[in-house]
Amino acid sequence: MKLRDSNFTVWDIVLIPLLSATLTAGKMALVLIPNVEIVTLLFMVYASVFGFRKTFIVALIFSTTEIFFYGVQTWLLVYYFIWPLLIGISALLHRRTHSEWPYAITALIFGLTFGFVFAIFESFFYGISYGIVYWTRGIPFDLIHGGSNFVVVLFLFKPLYSLLTRLRDKYQPHMRPVRCEQSDRKLL
Repeated sequence: MKLRDSNFTVWDIVLIPLLSATLTAGKMALVLIPNVEIVTLLFMVYASVFGFRKTFIVALIFSTTEIFFYGVQTWLLVYYFIWPLLIGISALLHRRTHSEWPYAITALIFGLTFGFVFAIFESFFYGISYGIVYWTRGIPFDLIHGGSNFVVVLFLFKPLYSLLTRLRDKYQPHMRPVRCEQSDRKLL
């Protein structure tokens, strides 16, 4: 069923909030382990399976939902920038690769630079010296973040990609895959 004057179907209106809720639940489940998270993995898989546009909307909902848990602060601006950036990179990777390794390396780099990107944004509000201190104090956490992202994506990307692709094709058969079928068979 297609909504009038929209490219979204009823399926999309159900899917997008569900994916957003899954991100929030996944983040909350690991909140006690500093800088170990599955949000990066889920955004990468969602962008690969459902495409940039839908996953971008999921990122906006996820980032806005964070306000209800943590309030409005300067880091929120980074969320509205950094998650769509990751989604765009993942969507481009999906068109070019059949391996989980590029995703894992991207997740590693993403985790290692996460604090640096935050430091840049914080510098605009509190000064460059604050940004430098913010970044240098967070380097151990960025190392944990990058390493855990690498391991999580390396081992879980393929199984989650396969599962979500099968579910997408089963419950939304009219949705065209972003890649050709032959490429998807190689990934599975």
